[in-house]
Amino acid sequence: MRRLRQHPGIRALVTETRLHPANFILPLFVRNGKNVRKEISSLPGHAQLSPDLIAAEAEEAAQLGLGAVLLFGIPDKKDAVGSAAWAEDGPVQQAIRVIKKTTPDLPIITDLCCCEYADHGHCGVLEQECGRWDVNNDKTLELLVRQSVSHAQAGADIIAPSGMMDGMIRALRAGLDGAGQTHLPIMSYAVKFASAFYGPFREAAESTPQAGNRRGYQMDPASSLGQAVREAQLDLDEGADMLMVKPGLPYLDVIREVGRTFPGVPLAAYNVSGEYAMAVAAARNGWLDERAVALEMLIALRRAGASMLITYWAKQAAGWVSE
Repeated sequence: MRRLRQHPGIRALVTETRLHPANFILPLFVRNGKNVRKEISSLPGHAQLSPDLIAAEAEEAAQLGLGAVLLFGIPDKKDAVGSAAWAEDGPVQQAIRVIKKTTPDLPIITDLCCCEYADHGHCGVLEQECGRWDVNNDKTLELLVRQSVSHAQAGADIIAPSGMMDGMIRALRAGLDGAGQTHLPIMSYAVKFASAFYGPFREAAESTPQAGNRRGYQMDPASSLGQAVREAQLDLDEGADMLMVKPGLPYLDVIREVGRTFPGVPLAAYNVSGEYAMAVAAARNGWLDERAVALEMLIALRRAGASMLITYWAKQAAGWVSE
């Protein structure tokens, strides 16, 4: 076997898994205002940005050849239902319009959820049922439809619902079609786990639940591959155009199984904040080579079957693979 490894040119010739800048999607956090940059301590190198600064990030992403940007919004004021999520002057809506003026050909994906906008930090309408607080599934669907139409009318290219509500894709597809947005694809967070790897994201999006957790609607990390496939199948049946597995690295088996079960369906993996933050922290302590570890993570996600990689290393990785 070493005959295929000793020469670097031969190693490159027989390599089957390759990364390209177009595989990468850059997450961006946007808040209202002008010239606002609020550093995110647990995500070194990333910040909450106002729409004018987001535009510059999008321009750089386009120049690097990235596949898309993924927008998350942080409003000035939050309420029980997250009404800022569908406001015409909301942070995401503003950012979409600015990016479309400066970088019209760069695809914009918008995250669709209530957690960043609701004062309780949960992914929908919170109500007390049977003596405990829980998210009301069907009332939440109505709010997600309003948010999706608002994003579509602002100019979003792909809607990415992340709340893990039952019937979510069907409701969104009907709502978008009814608003004349039949062309707009849906990238579903179809297989999203209630993961401990989301910690830095919750600081970035200011979305930490004020009480309880999200295990009542996100998947249990100990659940079976069959349950993951069932989630993906339901979303495809309801009209999803793309699927996502989140997080990525701890769930390579899930990515592989979903990809094998649904060949031809575009599949994304989210290389989440905890995966990024722990590698960066270790590298800063001299324990790891950040570039080598990051590329190894991304190659593993790609080899498992994901064609789209949402990663906080998107800009750096584009430069690394171009070299």
